[in-house]
Amino acid sequence: MLILIADAFDASLPKRLAQFGEVTDDMTRLKDATVILVRSKTKVNQALVDQASALKLVIRGGVGMDNVDKKLCAEKGIKAVNTPRASSVAVAEMAMAFMVAIPARLIEAHTSMKEGKFLKSELKRTELFKKTLGLIGAGAIASEVARRAQAFGMEVIAYDPFLKEHPIAQLVSLEELAAKADVISLHTPLTDETRGMVNAALIAKMKDGVIIVNTGRGKCVVEADLAAALATGKVRAYGTDVWPSDPPPADCPLLAAPNVFMAPHIGASSKENLGRIGDEVVLILTDFKA
Repeated sequence: MLILIADAFDASLPKRLAQFGEVTDDMTRLKDATVILVRSKTKVNQALVDQASALKLVIRGGVGMDNVDKKLCAEKGIKAVNTPRASSVAVAEMAMAFMVAIPARLIEAHTSMKEGKFLKSELKRTELFKKTLGLIGAGAIASEVARRAQAFGMEVIAYDPFLKEHPIAQLVSLEELAAKADVISLHTPLTDETRGMVNAALIAKMKDGVIIVNTGRGKCVVEADLAAALATGKVRAYGTDVWPSDPPPADCPLLAAPNVFMAPHIGASSKENLGRIGDEVVLILTDFKA
């Protein structure tokens, strides 16, 4: 069988997959591929599937599946799976990096020092200790965040309509989370229910000066509403690794909004995580029967 690696994976993966068949990254061979490996860049949509007449298995290296048309795959008899366990630690560390850096004023401190400024008295820090972290979505990644937040002495609450209990976080309603959380961290997939869920109405229920961190999906926030809340100071800061598209459009309101701390969707791109994704891919192909 032909295994097509469409996006960037660990450099060792082609050699590891050679035991299962021929491995290529040549997209011109899509029509002959039995298996395709994607991450975030490649969209498994009608256009791709129409060209992939031999396709039997799609492996999405990562957690979210919003770039894979699962319904279409099912209709065509194509199995579509992801590697949900691999990325939990890497993305959780990214979320915590924002949570530590923003109240500690690390980015402003570094930038001002590079500009020849010494803002010792101007940059006032706050701590995470005894603050309340609100997790929107309480799955594998959010649970790793919760464990790390506890080590900082934070109280952890969470909203997840699919859970009745959580080993670490106290489950609450979305409205209660908005009212209580000093820091809110988003960990939801993009669905009809979560699209634009962080909007003007929800922001109005949040504490003044709340910090929002997003390592979930960019389209879960209404960008114009969040930019307006940042401009007034209702939201103190927004740390995000995710965008409505990769890269975001030039007119994305958050690019010009104040107190936005940005990363180019690198939360799952650690060397260690790419290796773990490879481990899960190997397990999937071991069990796969074309």
